[in-house]
Amino acid sequence: MELIGRGPERAVLDEMIAAVRAGRSRGLVVRGDAGVGKSALLQYVSDRAAPLRVLRAAGVESEMELAFAGVHQLCLPLLDLLPRIPAPQRAALETVFGSRPGPPPDRFLVALALLSLLSVTAERTPLLCLVDDTHWLDEASAQVLGIVARRLLADPIGMLFGARDPGPALTTLPQLTVTGLGDADARHLLESATRSTLDPRIRDRVLADADGNPLALIELPRGRSITELAGGLGMLDAAGAPDRVERRFMDRMAALPASTRTLLLVAAAEPLGDAGLVWSALRHLGVTPSEATDADLDGLCVIDLDVRFRHPLVRSAVYRSADPADQRAAHRALAEVTDPVIDPDRRAWHLAAAAPGPDEEIAAELERSAERSRATGGVAAAAALLRGAVELTVMPDQRARRALAAGDVSLLAGDFDTARRLADAAYRDAVDDIQRARAQLLSAHIAFASGFGPEASRKLQRAARRLEPHDMALARETYLLAWRAARFTADETSLPEIGQAVRRLPTLTAPRPIDLVLDGLTAVVIDDRRTSVPALRRAAEAFRHAPAADAVRWGWVVSGVAPPLWDEQVMHTMYNRQLDLVRTAGAMAELPAHLTNVGIVASFFGDLTGADALVAEAADVAGWAGVPIAPFAAMHVASMRGRVAEAAPLLTSTAEWATAAGQGLGLAAVRWCEAILYNGLARFDEALLAAAENLPAKEPWIATWTLPELIEAAVRAGHPERGRDALARLIEATEPCGTDWAAGIAARCRALLADGMDADQLYREAIARLSRTQLRPEQARAHLLYGEWLCRNGRPQAARGPLRIAYDMFVDVGMEAFAERAHLHLVQTGVSRPKRRATPAAATGELTTQETLIAQLVRDGLTNPEIGARLFLSPRTVEWHLRKVFTKLAVTSRRELRTALSSTGRAAGP
Repeated sequence: MELIGRGPERAVLDEMIAAVRAGRSRGLVVRGDAGVGKSALLQYVSDRAAPLRVLRAAGVESEMELAFAGVHQLCLPLLDLLPRIPAPQRAALETVFGSRPGPPPDRFLVALALLSLLSVTAERTPLLCLVDDTHWLDEASAQVLGIVARRLLADPIGMLFGARDPGPALTTLPQLTVTGLGDADARHLLESATRSTLDPRIRDRVLADADGNPLALIELPRGRSITELAGGLGMLDAAGAPDRVERRFMDRMAALPASTRTLLLVAAAEPLGDAGLVWSALRHLGVTPSEATDADLDGLCVIDLDVRFRHPLVRSAVYRSADPADQRAAHRALAEVTDPVIDPDRRAWHLAAAAPGPDEEIAAELERSAERSRATGGVAAAAALLRGAVELTVMPDQRARRALAAGDVSLLAGDFDTARRLADAAYRDAVDDIQRARAQLLSAHIAFASGFGPEASRKLQRAARRLEPHDMALARETYLLAWRAARFTADETSLPEIGQAVRRLPTLTAPRPIDLVLDGLTAVVIDDRRTSVPALRRAAEAFRHAPAADAVRWGWVVSGVAPPLWDEQVMHTMYNRQLDLVRTAGAMAELPAHLTNVGIVASFFGDLTGADALVAEAADVAGWAGVPIAPFAAMHVASMRGRVAEAAPLLTSTAEWATAAGQGLGLAAVRWCEAILYNGLARFDEALLAAAENLPAKEPWIATWTLPELIEAAVRAGHPERGRDALARLIEATEPCGTDWAAGIAARCRALLADGMDADQLYREAIARLSRTQLRPEQARAHLLYGEWLCRNGRPQAARGPLRIAYDMFVDVGMEAFAERAHLHLVQTGVSRPKRRATPAAATGELTTQETLIAQLVRDGLTNPEIGARLFLSPRTVEWHLRKVFTKLAVTSRRELRTALSSTGRAAGP
């Protein structure tokens, strides 16, 4: 198609080509209505791309259910370079392409593998990827290509997409909207497409009907006689231009002989463009090639080595204009000539499209295809194939079984509405109690994934009870899910109910690690702490050696084992192991939650800069992975720093979200962080108000961490009686743990409520105990409270030592509000304003979040490829960031960078 009137669009595309030639990345979506010229613009880029290497792919409507079909198209010329990308990534691509057996890889790992493969390819020659008709890409390919396009930065790679509607996978990329031609250009194109001079009134009517759509301007007059054009016959349809063009193609189809229409229908139903398959299917229908091509195809389609339609609207018009019986016959013929060994999935798809009604044999074929799709990571494709199998199934027990399977993968694909309908259908068709129990379980999983409201926990409990007689292992796992849902909502009624139900289950002779976790968490809410602590330690120890797959699957609930133990080493080891395993598995959707856990542990250790990096990485991954995540770690870090301007918006927005979503755990985190913030600022009444809202009776996690904040606030605000009640609960929670963290915090809080020598000894015990841990903020707070107590008891000289230690530690950590609190008391002891040290932020203040994160990973000894795999960046992009880091920090080597970062006073983790 001639690019008349496309000067502005060509300028944008020329700039993109120039940028890629110069070594810069670009991602762009060319969007617009059917026939507006998107494909012509992509061809314009392809024609002018030299010396860039061009890779092409296109979405095909009939291939939308074949997982990773679009990615396979794009990668096919690059398969010889697979050995050059990291082994886990190579395995992911080989698995989704079916050349390697294995469990389905995470789609984000597939995207990282594609990014690496494109980056390796671009090392030789800058690369341009053109993907047309992306609105017809399979969902897995659209997601992966969208992720890759958003992560491009420093590689000489351009990705250009053509789409009517880009869909959620591509909406965040820059958009070039292609509209209809202007009047003058439209008139010029119309005149060039007609063989005679039009009557001005008819010309104006055609121009008005076409509304500047180039394909309409070319196709509407096509095939009309001079008389028809002169009279305007057939030009008076009021529908939109693409619809009129499609109907125009249908009119042209109707004029062709039956054998030629059959050829076009078979070609439209065969998505690969495989001319051999088309001719074989045609013979199967009793039509010879000579009969089919006896008439001119009228430019609608070209068939030589492959099949190419003039425009996607032609393919659509051909297929839609055919009688349904003819459509089924075409698919049946294509199924017969498709190799069941080489391409069983496409054959199954053709068989399903050919079925006039329920057919058990075809349903079984679709089910097997779904299993293959799921094995290669195509959960959306597997869901569609299984839904087709359900529709073709007659027997109720088989319908229920397939509906459950289809519902499971629809849930994995994030299609909650479809999953819910399938769960209901499975329950209706269930023929026994186990099927009804599994349908209830699926319904509960959907409620759980849709939001952690009380309904999810209740549904999971009902499903677990129904499963007990049939599958005890699954019943216990379901109780664990119910427990987690109740914990998220801070449902004090459900937690004990779940615990009692678990206690009624038969004793296990060979418990799995996950069974020990369930037993430990049950003990927390049913028994006293002396009983629950040993059970929790057994669970923590068992999970140290649990299979990686279990750790990835259950890591989010296992994280509840560590906090009630008040053991920072167990917490650090468990959370970091889970994070490493999730990274290795490429489970990017799970990654932000684990990064948040490790970020909170880093802040406990006083590594606020490291916590910042983890927060930034979690936000980055959550953004491109489309995973919502609450800013718990960011709230905690901002509150510890005492920066109201940073903390207040996070606290407010998270409280609003948690209240609206029924997330009691989220609201508890907000109140805990508020109490820390206001205690640091010496606004004790506000700290007491926040902490007092956070005291559910059986919540041994955040609410228990809030108790020391409440005790300090209550004593300083003049309400010691409220502190004594909280102290009793704190001692009950910490005393059985037997750790320095637990004993040190308990001694510090006892000291706040003690007098005379008792207080002095307790403060000294707290300092000694906490100094044996790596919890530097808690150590500093013990010194601060001791110094404040000494001041209040008329011992200013003695107070200077602990206050100075507290001040220096707070400054080192970056806890600015607490540092100011220590400074004010130092001044009261007669010390002039102390000289402040540089805070950790000073050394990296000019760096962006991404640069800071990369700099810290370099400091930790990671190579560029390792950093790239961790942050979902190409090694070249990591190097680009690193050069900027070197410039800003005035260093010239990785060794100098490590020295510069270590001089910030960052606390080392264990």
